[in-house]
Amino acid sequence: MQSAPPASRKLVHVERIAIRWGDMDAMGHVNNAVYFRYMEQARIGWFDALVPADEAWQSTGIVIANASCNFKKPINYPGTVEVRVLAGAPGGSSVATFYELFIDEELCADGAATVVFIDMEKQKPVRIPERIRSLLQ
Repeated sequence: MQSAPPASRKLVHVERIAIRWGDMDAMGHVNNAVYFRYMEQARIGWFDALVPADEAWQSTGIVIANASCNFKKPINYPGTVEVRVLAGAPGGSSVATFYELFIDEELCADGAATVVFIDMEKQKPVRIPERIRSLLQ
């Protein structure tokens, strides 16, 4: 997984997600797999804001090459999780993204994912379009 020094990470999106009762497991806290869904939802919100609507999911899409999560504190229902998406410097077709999950300004988890831009028709990696690249730098 790509890593970027915290100083080189740029805050690019914030998503607030309501915690659902069904997100919890038998242990009484949000299931660990749901943390990845929270990061995914924030990543899709970021992508939809980043890429023009006539292009997003039509000609340009994203896939994940890898993902990780560090669990720091349980998340419980009810509440709202704030997911902060940070991006590292873009590569040719990919960008390292980082996630911080907060409840009431308390860090509950952090994670990372390598996002790869793809041609939706060919389902192959493509160079990050220049107008998008300029927003990432």
